[in-house]
Amino acid sequence: MRKLDETTWVAGQIRPEDVPEIAARGIRTIVNNRPNDEEPGQPRAGEIEAAARAAGLGYRWIPVAHGLRPEQIEDMAEALEAGPALIFCRSGTRSAYLWALARSRRGTGGDTLLRQAADAGYDLTSIRRLLGAS
Repeated sequence: MRKLDETTWVAGQIRPEDVPEIAARGIRTIVNNRPNDEEPGQPRAGEIEAAARAAGLGYRWIPVAHGLRPEQIEDMAEALEAGPALIFCRSGTRSAYLWALARSRRGTGGDTLLRQAADAGYDLTSIRRLLGAS
């Protein structure tokens, strides 16, 4: 898990058995950005949701396959309002993009978002213009 901001962490693929440790770290919501069957052997969204619910966590499934749509950005912005969240996809990159666009929509400056993402190991310069960064 890599910290993006004060209430958001990002990760690559998680498994249902990881959820109790995630909950123990103070996470209250898990946001899954992977479509089912993206690759063989990945846990299905319903499996992770069941583990999250069993641990008392909120769960959102916002699958991203081919580009980011405005409704996905808004869904992510709403999900992040629920408090400490772990967002994930295969590697964490598309989740970081979605996080930055959602935070930008809620008023965080683009330069700040680029810096926070870089500090977590993600290069978002390809969306610099969309974030309003200088």
